[in-house]
Amino acid sequence: MQKLSRRNFIKSALAVSAMPLVATAKTQQSLKFIHVTDSHMDLSDADSVEAMELMVAFVNKNYKDLDFVLFGGDNFNNQDPKNSDALKFKEIIANLYCPSFLVRGNKESSPKNDDAIRLPEFQSMFCAHKPLTIKGKDWVFEKNGYSMLGLDSCVEDSSNGLYTEETLAFARSILDKGKLTLILSHHPYTNYRNDTEEKGLDKYVLKNTKEAQKKLFAYDNLLLTLSGHSHVDSIKELHGTKAIVTRGFIRPLDLDMFPMRYVELNGDKISEKLIYTQ
Repeated sequence: MQKLSRRNFIKSALAVSAMPLVATAKTQQSLKFIHVTDSHMDLSDADSVEAMELMVAFVNKNYKDLDFVLFGGDNFNNQDPKNSDALKFKEIIANLYCPSFLVRGNKESSPKNDDAIRLPEFQSMFCAHKPLTIKGKDWVFEKNGYSMLGLDSCVEDSSNGLYTEETLAFARSILDKGKLTLILSHHPYTNYRNDTEEKGLDKYVLKNTKEAQKKLFAYDNLLLTLSGHSHVDSIKELHGTKAIVTRGFIRPLDLDMFPMRYVELNGDKISEKLIYTQ
């Protein structure tokens, strides 16, 4: 066997020692998560409560290496007194083995009972924990080199969606940092229902979607957006960004087959699929 000089031995050792560092860096730039939206859990509907419990059991059994689960709004119908549906929802998702992060939908922003949850209580109950940083209505955290933005698109006491100037400015401040960024919000950016009447567009599409696309989708580092709202599944490209609308959890494919989306990121590569509880 050929002998190594001291110099070549050191160079070889340094090369070998550097290899795990490169591999580690690539491994860290990855995420695995599930997106659940429009579950509409309602204490008056026992099946909807059981469906959420089924979701937690299914995730814990079949997806054991997730970084987190995202809930995209209309999580509960928000019409029970004393926040009882919100409390039950929190109790159920607390059984997930991984962290979970929520944004509001129009159900949470349009309570049907004077005692039902409002934005301050929602944030206190679901957003006041690490690693979230809250700014106004919105939040952000970083994981494995990615920025995860939760943008509140809700208009109080309305089913319509709109990004305020404060929300847009906050999102841009995060995008300016240059990290690959994901956005979770309730109302979609695209007319995925193919509505032609203004009433349908106004109800189901973010009202200032053109402004949002101009100010946010111009960023090359905006990798992915996740929305819900009208329970239809859709995947489109907007200015180089994948804009996903996940089928509403409330719309099972068959008995006990409730839909969610599994997403895996490696660098700027996106793998995703619609999955169903069983």
